[in-house]
Amino acid sequence: MKEDDPEQIPLQFTATDSPKTESAETPQASVLPSLEWTCHPAKKNKSTTILVTFFLILLVVLVYYTTYSPWFAILAFIILYGSLSPFYFPTRYKLSADDIQVKTTFQTLHKKWSQYRSYYPDKNGVLLSPFLRPTRLENFRGLYIRFWNNKDEVVAYVKAQIDKTKETNSGGN
Repeated sequence: MKEDDPEQIPLQFTATDSPKTESAETPQASVLPSLEWTCHPAKKNKSTTILVTFFLILLVVLVYYTTYSPWFAILAFIILYGSLSPFYFPTRYKLSADDIQVKTTFQTLHKKWSQYRSYYPDKNGVLLSPFLRPTRLENFRGLYIRFWNNKDEVVAYVKAQIDKTKETNSGGN
């Protein structure tokens, strides 16, 4: 793989434990205010939440009566409920001029806008992609941000940040 391939973005690892210092880019980066919201899909649609919960309980009971093991039933509950944790637990999003922060129940992600080159909005959220053109890998390497009654604001913010990143990348060549 070539080092100067325009399709690839170099990995940038940054430590999140170090204190943030003011830089020369701070006044320019603060053009857009930060955008924060919490998304909790289980609260949005109560009937779906009841159906999914009933289905999970049914599967756990089925596992118990299939294996007659309470340990397998507990394990099935943990795996099934854990895989749906983005649905049951709130996710907090913060878009700032410098980075994207996604807080879930078990982790906090900090991503730089410079890692993303394109975006694809849909009815539930927007996918930030590290690739210039659509590819099958973007679902694995991209970041999906869910809307919560703020679709227009989020899409406008993401568009402004991606356009700014494209200008910075094309201006440096």
